[in-house]
Amino acid sequence: MQRSRRPFHLTMPIALIGFMGCGKSTVAHYFEKHYKIQVMEMDRKIEEQEGKTISEIFQQEGELYFRQLETELLGSLQKKPLIVSCGGGVAMRDENVKLLKEKGLIIYLEVSPETVYYRTKNDSSRPLLQGKKTVEDIRELMAMRVEQYRKVADIIINVDKKTIPQICRELIGEMEDTKRKNRK
Repeated sequence: MQRSRRPFHLTMPIALIGFMGCGKSTVAHYFEKHYKIQVMEMDRKIEEQEGKTISEIFQQEGELYFRQLETELLGSLQKKPLIVSCGGGVAMRDENVKLLKEKGLIIYLEVSPETVYYRTKNDSSRPLLQGKKTVEDIRELMAMRVEQYRKVADIIINVDKKTIPQICRELIGEMEDTKRKNRK
């Protein structure tokens, strides 16, 4: 017998941030499938707009160009129910954080370097991991971002050793707690 899901209604955008391989896309698509909430995958949207892969954009135009595309995309967001699966570097730009905070909540999916390694070891589509495929390499890259992720997040969810449904239930609970606290 399948348990019934509590109704969950999103009233604003939520942005999923975190290091590559933390599960932003998977969590977003779980919400899309089970709660019928619209999802925007930032990397996919930029690839569609540019007609190139993220790797090609990095190679041909450079990282700065790509980061500006991210900022422009965030600037076009409407304040409506939506889950935004952000690229791993989105939260590193203050302008992006300001845009996200004006429109909704920022959720940091925290992950260990070991989990990232396990999830990305056979993935060649991640430009920042090219030639950096050890747990130590990933730990060094993460160290440059983790403090910022934690600082800007409204909610932090550790995703290690959890299933996607567990992560989503925890996220819904945290969002409901945040909503209750804001009402007081």
